[in-house]
Amino acid sequence: MPASSSFDYAIVRVVPHVEREEFINVGVILFCRTRRFLDACIEVDPARLRALAPRLNPAQVSAHLSLIPQICAGTPNHPIGRLSQAERFHWLVTPRSTSVQVSPVHCGICTDPAAALNQLMDEMVRLDG
Repeated sequence: MPASSSFDYAIVRVVPHVEREEFINVGVILFCRTRRFLDACIEVDPARLRALAPRLNPAQVSAHLSLIPQICAGTPNHPIGRLSQAERFHWLVTPRSTSVQVSPVHCGICTDPAAALNQLMDEMVRLDG
């Protein structure tokens, strides 16, 4: 049986109107230092997004959200992607007051970070999870 490892994660949110403090969970970023794992899963439910913000441009939001997994993967064509995994994670989870935000960082323990990421998506993002 593999040894357990601690991990940190944050929930990615779309906040169409920052002043109203309403949001939709659209993804999870998970960092497990001991397993050298940093990844994000993003899934936007267009119907939920339209219900909360009918005038929001979903293509623009998706473009911003698509950068998160790229940064996690260390995409060299993005300046942040050239940082270490820990630096990329901390950059991604830094509080912002834009339409794409993250929750406070939480922690957990797992034997498989990819499975933990999928489980968090089921619990925090997917309505049928």
